[in-house]
Amino acid sequence: MSQLAETALSVLDLAPIREGGSAAETFANSVELAKRAEGLGYTRYWLAEHHNIAGIASAATSVLIGHVAGQTSTIRVGSGGIMLPNHAPLVIAEQFGTLETLYPGRIDLGLGRAPGSDGATMRAMRRSAQAGVDDFPAQLDELTRYLGDAAPHQQVKAVPGQSTHVPIWLLGSSGYSAQLAARLGLPFAFAAQFAPGYLFEALRLYRDNFRPSNVLDKPHAMVGMPVIAADTDQMAHYLATTAQQKFLNLIRGRPTTSQPPVEQLDWTPMEQAQVSQFLGAAIIGGPDTVKTELEAFQARTGADELMINSDFFDQQDRLRSYEIVMEVAR
Repeated sequence: MSQLAETALSVLDLAPIREGGSAAETFANSVELAKRAEGLGYTRYWLAEHHNIAGIASAATSVLIGHVAGQTSTIRVGSGGIMLPNHAPLVIAEQFGTLETLYPGRIDLGLGRAPGSDGATMRAMRRSAQAGVDDFPAQLDELTRYLGDAAPHQQVKAVPGQSTHVPIWLLGSSGYSAQLAARLGLPFAFAAQFAPGYLFEALRLYRDNFRPSNVLDKPHAMVGMPVIAADTDQMAHYLATTAQQKFLNLIRGRPTTSQPPVEQLDWTPMEQAQVSQFLGAAIIGGPDTVKTELEAFQARTGADELMINSDFFDQQDRLRSYEIVMEVAR
């Protein structure tokens, strides 16, 4: 049996709004995908916080997590992630304490530092430009205290939240979160789905500096990665133009809703190289290609879990991709 067969597989849903679609359609698609993922045996279903982005509908992340958790029964549902400096730690503790109370043993709290937005949106959220730069460890400590058992004479408590011990993950695309997760003995998730360049150094920093804690006795690393699987290599590469257009439009400074696939992209060599950097960890192909490349990727990273992000214009293509991934992995 290959190591891949023993590696947990999970789903990262960026809640894409497609051209001609709506947020309501996106939410229905998320529920359908979560149910299918649960039936296929995926471990987690995570949603990410973004703001003021035309093609992403998961701004109210905790609300959508609750909606998905309420429509499923066994799969873990959580954030990949909540951008903690956008919020008061008490508010996040109350939100996720509520989710854990409603869906016990099924909620994950993945945390990041980035704003998940542009500068104007940061100001609209009343977030300081320096938020999360130096104070993230203190924010994390405060949040952890609200989710843990109350200390004697603790004046402010998260109700609900206190004593729920919602599992906390640190997310990142650099060495900062890797080293902080290692120092605190927390699980770590690297965002190779859009920033694969620092992947191996971040994993090394996390594993080399890990300190056992009451949460983990050894490192636990998850890697987010893009996978576009279809019944043939040719079809997969055609469908992958939806994801390529997303990053191309981002590079051009005009992010859009999810675009239908095209036979040929109109881009410069420099733009093509930039898109390739974003998608450097992507696996694109039919079942045989996906199986070979997934096994090689898992062997190179030694990841304990792989979190698959599959960006498609058509919902049925997305469902089929997750089916293929699980079929070849197991």
